[in-house]
Amino acid sequence: MKRIVPALLLHLALATLAVVTLAPLAWMISASFMARGEASAFPPPFLPVRPTLAQYEALFTRIDFGRNLANSLLLASGITAVSLLVHAMAGYAFAKLRFRGRDRIFGFLMSAMVVPAQVAVLPLFLMMRALGLVNTFLGAALPAFTTIVGIFLVRQYALSIPQDLLDAARVDGASEARIFRSIVLPVLKPVLVTLGTITFLNAWNDFLWPLVILSDDEKYTLPVALASLVGEYSPDIELMMAGSVVTVLPILLLFLALQRYYIDGILMGGSKE
Repeated sequence: MKRIVPALLLHLALATLAVVTLAPLAWMISASFMARGEASAFPPPFLPVRPTLAQYEALFTRIDFGRNLANSLLLASGITAVSLLVHAMAGYAFAKLRFRGRDRIFGFLMSAMVVPAQVAVLPLFLMMRALGLVNTFLGAALPAFTTIVGIFLVRQYALSIPQDLLDAARVDGASEARIFRSIVLPVLKPVLVTLGTITFLNAWNDFLWPLVILSDDEKYTLPVALASLVGEYSPDIELMMAGSVVTVLPILLLFLALQRYYIDGILMGGSKE
């Protein structure tokens, strides 16, 4: 009995926290199916009286939110694909390849992690303007192709690759490209799945950099389009909730589907020495 009571209290506390955390998300989804003005009542209803898809129809016809959805999907997918290749090569190089200044360069990268990302926005914008990449998807994607955290995660995992295995492949005449493709990438698969999930989530949810670099509303990603939607249609709570669902729900479902790989990759990557 002494063990049952604390366990029940713990589960009750966890269930309460889960309800408190999920309640705003549940109301957001519910409000997106309400008729216009229904969510503005006091107290606001939790469930719609007559569920309707009018808000979603307005998003994809009157406001053309589908174009912003396609922009986010294109940008996040492109960033994820390129960054996985870059991080895999960089992490493997810092872990297993010998070159002059390797440890010093890696230490410098680690020290740069303390610099807030917002500090780099202005220098990045000036660089993109000099390259003629302002208001382009390439300009929006280029700074996200590589991150220090991504290099660190892959390096920590790549340290577990036996050096004897790599040396044996070289003795057998395998090129570095063949070793990377046939040996390194299969071993790095768990951490790459984790990193891919993190990268896609960050690219999908990124608001500040697309807002700075993209000036054409036809190229807006979902977070930027949602912010402009709030400013233009602020009295229409139901429409804004529908836009929030379109922005949040796909990425939430993706995370829930891949959370096991995400957690396993973080734990395994953090345990490599």
